[in-house]
Amino acid sequence: MATSIHTERRPQLNPSGLRNLRQEGRLPGVVFGKNADNQIIHICTKQFEKWIKKGASGFIELKIEGDNSFTVLLEDLQRNPVTRAPLHVDFQLVQTDEIIRTKLGVKIIGIPAGAKWGGVVQIQDPYVEVEALPKDLPSTVELDISAMEIGETLFVKDLVLPPEVIVISGDNELLVSVSKP
Repeated sequence: MATSIHTERRPQLNPSGLRNLRQEGRLPGVVFGKNADNQIIHICTKQFEKWIKKGASGFIELKIEGDNSFTVLLEDLQRNPVTRAPLHVDFQLVQTDEIIRTKLGVKIIGIPAGAKWGGVVQIQDPYVEVEALPKDLPSTVELDISAMEIGETLFVKDLVLPPEVIVISGDNELLVSVSKP
């Protein structure tokens, strides 16, 4: 269900201390949540990037030595604008009995029929914002685009989600379109 990442607490550091931490292969971050104190942490950069390459969705279990583990969701990731290396990560603490608001990745499936005639697939927004209890939250949302022709578009309202999941994004937000070359 959840990916597990070993975590360590870290002291408040100045910019050069954070730079040194990154050079050691550690990614600084923070865990925050409702009715919980913020905790400043650092995690293994390689392990986190491996999770990102798999699709970066679903819950993460952060294991802190000597403490209980935390179940979290990725809230924000800051990257270096030139190298695209991760600089800082924010995690939202998951309360199992409370509704959470998060962004789910939209996984595009299939090759549109319009692409065979030279159409270009344009992905406008790869995420959709939703609210649900953690147990009802899917890790990704699949969107089949194989029937799309040139000039067609798919919106948030075209997604098929479980009834327990409330969509926060607007119904008319554009997700995918197939346009003329």
